[in-house]
Amino acid sequence: MDIDVLGALAVRENGISVTPTAPKPRQVLALLALHADQVVPMAWLMEELWGERPPRSARTTLQTYILQLRELISAALEHDPEHTGSRTAKDVLVTMPGGYLLKTSGGTSDVREFERLSGMGYRAMDAEDFPNAARQLREALVLWSGSALVDVQAGPQLEMEILRLEETRLCALYQRIEADLRLGRHRELLGELTVLVSRYRTHENLHGQFMLALHRSGRRGEALDVYQRLRNSLVRDLGLEPSVGLRRLQRSILTAGPELVLDAPAAGDERLTRVG
Repeated sequence: MDIDVLGALAVRENGISVTPTAPKPRQVLALLALHADQVVPMAWLMEELWGERPPRSARTTLQTYILQLRELISAALEHDPEHTGSRTAKDVLVTMPGGYLLKTSGGTSDVREFERLSGMGYRAMDAEDFPNAARQLREALVLWSGSALVDVQAGPQLEMEILRLEETRLCALYQRIEADLRLGRHRELLGELTVLVSRYRTHENLHGQFMLALHRSGRRGEALDVYQRLRNSLVRDLGLEPSVGLRRLQRSILTAGPELVLDAPAAGDERLTRVG
């Protein structure tokens, strides 16, 4: 079974789609696909579909959705020229104590591939192997064709998973840009960073990277304008001043100090430093 969730939901068995069109079964399949090869508790599925107040018929209705998914899987299995009937839909979508498990049987998962490639990229960053870091993180990000599960109606469980995935995407993007900055690709990044800071108006790391790219491209005044726009957004929207690290970066640009670089912080760490 092959699973794609980094964009539209697509689940295929033997190359044949088993993705339902009805909203509720799509939610069920999406949650099972995100946790492929792991047991998804029935409580999670019911919360996803009905929130904190499931109807009395919730368990029966969920079982109906599982049956519909198995019918799609059965049809896909029958198209396998080597299908002998030994592997059934119940072997793919397995009933477990307290929940259900979707077996990939060695198939592909874009989330797993993204995590593998981005993990290699982070390790390359730690080793200061910036060419490989940039390449691996770029390959990881190419797997995204849009927002995660963009065509699925999301309940509480999926909303949480989508937020988590989008955060991992943003972290990989930040680190890939950091690797490119370390390789001196400042002018090449300006267009991309212009779009990103417009989309993430209070993201300090991305603004810091944009400031650095502008400064190193000989556009010092524009770099300082970026800082001022960020500060205005932070104060207006969040009641916060820019971080100490970003203020330090601004002062370094103001004084045209020594060569500036950005640390490669872990996710959520927004420190910026200057080195001579």
